[in-house]
Amino acid sequence: MAWSWRFERADGTPAASRDVPRETFGSQSDAETWLGESWRGLLEAGVDQVTLVEENRVEYGPMSLHPED
Repeated sequence: MAWSWRFERADGTPAASRDVPRETFGSQSDAETWLGESWRGLLEAGVDQVTLVEENRVEYGPMSLHPED
């Protein structure tokens, strides 16, 4: 099974940028670890929120990348 992140702007539209990676992961844990290490760069690339997807099924999200105030 392949896990991936769907990258979105705050309004739910896809975040389209050459700086946004299109990676797949072998497990949910690998995907979550990668996000924990990469979220700041994604935010700088224009990503506001992410959704975790397994194949075509949404596991959870959208989840904001912006720090809580």
